[in-house]
Amino acid sequence: MKITLPLPDAMTSLFIVATDHAPFDVESFVPWRVGGPYRRAAISAAGNGALSVTHHPTPWKPIETNLTDDERRRLRRTKQHIVVESTAPPHKLLTTVQVARASARALARECDGLLIDPLTGSTILTCGRCAGEPTHFRLNDDWLSWDVQVHDAATCPPWDPSDMGACDCLRVTSRGLRRFALPEITLDGAACAHNLCATNLLRTVANRLLTDHLTYLTTHPAATHRNIDDFLQIHPSDQPDGGLPFGVQLTPYDADLGELGRTGSIRRLKVGPAPGAGQITCLKVGPPSGFTGSLNDWLCATQASHHTTLTSIDCRTPDPSRILAA
Repeated sequence: MKITLPLPDAMTSLFIVATDHAPFDVESFVPWRVGGPYRRAAISAAGNGALSVTHHPTPWKPIETNLTDDERRRLRRTKQHIVVESTAPPHKLLTTVQVARASARALARECDGLLIDPLTGSTILTCGRCAGEPTHFRLNDDWLSWDVQVHDAATCPPWDPSDMGACDCLRVTSRGLRRFALPEITLDGAACAHNLCATNLLRTVANRLLTDHLTYLTTHPAATHRNIDDFLQIHPSDQPDGGLPFGVQLTPYDADLGELGRTGSIRRLKVGPAPGAGQITCLKVGPPSGFTGSLNDWLCATQASHHTTLTSIDCRTPDPSRILAA
């Protein structure tokens, strides 16, 4: 089965710099003080309207973040914030969002501000010892975070799982893929003891999905939609430590409702447009139809060194994409 993903004309990405003071004109600061390889691109983006910087003399009040206690205290002490915004068509997103984040890093360093990505809900390091914006794009360079929830009617407490076979209280959802015109991905119904395994699996799937997506956008810059298979084959080259290939089933998913038939309630992460907008905002990741075990069995098997119980349909290694670093 094919899953149709609409491709918008343009995508907008934001970065927030929360600060006590802005001792300079932020609009003129960017792009001239952006360092390294992004200066020329920042000048061009600011000139054609793809990059904008706006100063707000009021504190920034986040809706939902993953900040630490120290970061929250620091945020509460700030009195102003700066919004760095980039807008570009999907096939130019990769460069544009890196230029925007490089500009936001430069601003945060100059005014000693706290740099926050509101899409992931996390901060981005801007200290003097940091190397700055990486020259090569990698998804794990703070472009993605994870919303981890535990069902309140779980059969075991999350801090002391009593029956990993019966427990199905864990749900992990990505935050950040929609920046690149992709749905977020989720794994719902695993044992809470498998938090790390679930995140590792989703990270592998996210990297593969984005690699394929960026390759498609590069070769089809005028496309208004993209069809993807609901079955994804994960190859050894997709996995950080290698391993045998295994299959993943992708299913359109309503992240506001969760699985039908589940008892109790769980706070659902808002991952896109309102219901009824006709867009797929989240994909559920699960075992392929040929797998006979439970979700927990499959999840454990994908993390093992020998995937002897996994269903593999196509073991041919595809041409590696060089858009994402390994």
